Amino acid sequence: MRSLSAILMWSAAVALAGCSCKGTARPVPVEPTARASTDAGARDPLQPVSAFSGITDPRARSIALFVEAGRVITHPRCTNCHPPDGIPRQGMEQRLHLPQVSGGPSGHGTPGLPCTGCHRESNTPVVGGTVQSIPGNPKWALAPVEMAWVGRPLEEICEQLKDRKRNGGKSLEELHHHMAEDVLVGWGWNPGPGLQPVPGTQRAFGELIQAWIDSGAHCPKT
Repeated sequence: MRSLSAILMWSAAVALAGCSCKGTARPVPVEPTARASTDAGARDPLQPVSAFSGITDPRARSIALFVEAGRVITHPRCTNCHPPDGIPRQGMEQRLHLPQVSGGPSGHGTPGLPCTGCHRESNTPVVGGTVQSIPGNPKWALAPVEMAWVGRPLEEICEQLKDRKRNGGKSLEELHHHMAEDVLVGWGWNPGPGLQPVPGTQRAFGELIQAWIDSGAHCPKT
């Protein structure tokens, strides 16, 4: 049987990003989240809330604010841990996690290989191999299936975020706190060497979410 250190090094050789936990869940075939793989401005700043002050219609302004915040929400660093099938995705291509894993009933893995078996409390640098680091965070886990984002367009994610039955029971105020303060959300801006961070900063992202809420929390439509 492989030791934990051997498992860790094997995972390092194949993992670029994503959550990890062992299991046998059947993957759901999905297309990458809209805009996720084409947003090349991950290191560019998010537009500030003030940039939308010229939009006089409150609904249009609210939608524009959310679309800008959506550059973070639909980025693979975020959506990879919001799969529809309990199987985390990896990398900007959102490929299935290797080795084959599942979040299990709790999103933290299975007894045979919990997420913490490879993902520590902070990013782990790797010397040699095909990757530069293994992602890590004290709260590393998959989102519940009702919070799936992979393959979902931004307008559907928006409606989901406002639905307390599909957002972990959060009010809009609690949702803002999660987006602006949660350390696992914050990992997206510090994913480790070799991994592309999400756009802007968590502070700027939180300000966009608050302004979206203050302007009516309207969602874009197809």
